[in-house]
Amino acid sequence: MQDSFGRHITYLRVSVTDRCDFRCVYCMAEHMTFLPKAELLTLEELERLCGAFIAKGVERLRITGGEPLVRKDVMRLIERLGARLGRGLKELTLTTNGSQLARFARDLKASGIERINVSLDTRDPEKFRAVTRWGDLNKVLAGIDAALEAGLKLKINMVALRDLNRDEIPDMLEWAHSKGMDLTLIETMPLGEVDADRVAQYLPLSLVRADLAHRYTLAESDHRTGGPARYMQVAETGGRLGFITPLTHNFCESCNRVRVTCTGTLYMCLGQNDDADLRTPLRASKDDALLGAAIDRAIARKPLGHDFVIDRRHSKPALARTMSLTGG
Repeated sequence: MQDSFGRHITYLRVSVTDRCDFRCVYCMAEHMTFLPKAELLTLEELERLCGAFIAKGVERLRITGGEPLVRKDVMRLIERLGARLGRGLKELTLTTNGSQLARFARDLKASGIERINVSLDTRDPEKFRAVTRWGDLNKVLAGIDAALEAGLKLKINMVALRDLNRDEIPDMLEWAHSKGMDLTLIETMPLGEVDADRVAQYLPLSLVRADLAHRYTLAESDHRTGGPARYMQVAETGGRLGFITPLTHNFCESCNRVRVTCTGTLYMCLGQNDDADLRTPLRASKDDALLGAAIDRAIARKPLGHDFVIDRRHSKPALARTMSLTGG
């Protein structure tokens, strides 16, 4: 697949649920209304949808949520998708909050997944509870250990929040690298009404990088994982540090990604409202002709870039939908 700007679309992120067992302050409101289960695609429909994208050239597939591992029987889908590795699909990955990893780590590895991303913004128990509202840090840390023991490669995703974890970033970096894990820092994205002040949360990663450069020797790295992170090599730890900067330095010129929600809605850009309904053509026919045509029309509309901006006057989100609805 190629969009109108010549970018090849080879990476699909698929949300299997909008539900989550955390309520992170930058992601969703504490009292969320989730989608009725009847609106979600079945696991079989999600597999068929992924298959249609693989047939069109998608090589990397990431399972997301919400928290994907809270969806009932999700391993059945992951195992079926894992069976496609080497048959068009080059990599199957997962993003998780880590709460269920102790239970699923070995099964994920056995399914063909080699690496996962774990969202973790702090290792301070009180701060962790403040950020996640409902989360249990000990369960997440135990899940990380279980995943490492199972042989999975881990990357820690840390959203940089100005007054919460800026001073903790060096400690997180050294802890992650000591365990052989990469660390990626992410700017908070202005998605959804989340009962929080966007301006108060926002920490430009240009400032963080400058802070870290006083403490560590950072060298540009050509390492890529298929996503938007730009990586640095940290001489003192021997590990990699990634930066995802949708606000200070967008990554749109090389975007190779689209996202499908658990209801079959395709978003060609995380930072735009334009979408395409894939559920209707998916259910309209048992073959994929209508579905394939709908995908082609949508890819042709993929925009050049997103419209993320922090509204410093009103602290309003750029888009009304939450990250948990679109998929991480």
